[in-house]
Amino acid sequence: MLKDIRTMIFMALLVGLALAISLFESVIPIPFVAPGAKLGLSNIVILVTLVVFGFRRALIVACLKSVLLMLVTGSVSSMFFSLAGALFATTVMGIAYFKVSRKVFSLIGVSILGAVAHNFGQLSVAYIVMHNPYVYSYLPVLVLAGLFTGFFVGLSGRYVTANLKQHFPQKEKKAL
Repeated sequence: MLKDIRTMIFMALLVGLALAISLFESVIPIPFVAPGAKLGLSNIVILVTLVVFGFRRALIVACLKSVLLMLVTGSVSSMFFSLAGALFATTVMGIAYFKVSRKVFSLIGVSILGAVAHNFGQLSVAYIVMHNPYVYSYLPVLVLAGLFTGFFVGLSGRYVTANLKQHFPQKEKKAL
C-alpha cells in the first residue's frame, strides 16, 4: 500500500516536472534552422518513466503533460500536435525498448527513434488539418534536428535512470 502511494506521488511529480520543462522550453527562443523545432527536454521525463515505471505509465505521463500544457497555455490546437507527437513517440520508444532487443538499441537509440516518431506524429496532425501531403517534405529537416535532440535526451535519460532504478526496483514485466 505504501509502495503504491509512493509510486503515485512520484508519477505526479514526473507529470509536474514534464509540464514545467515544457513551459520553460516554450519561452526559450531556440536558434534552429527548422521553425517550430524544440529541444524536447520534457521527453527526458517520458523516457525515464518508460524505463523505470513501464510503458503504460509513460503513456499516462505523456498524455497528462499534453493535456495540462493545453490547460495552462490555453492553446487547444497545439494540444493535438503535442498529444499526437507524445503518443507516437512513447509507443515507438516502448516498442524499441521492450520488444526489440536492447542489444540493438541503446537508450540513446530509443530516444532518437522517439524524437523522429514525435516529429512524424506532429506532421500527421498537420496533414489532417491542412489536407496537404507536402507537409511531409518538412520531415527530413525535423529528422535531422531529432537526431541531435534525441541523442541529448537519451544521454540524459541514461544518467537519470541509472540512479532511479536503485530507488524503484522493478521486475522485467513492464512490457507493452
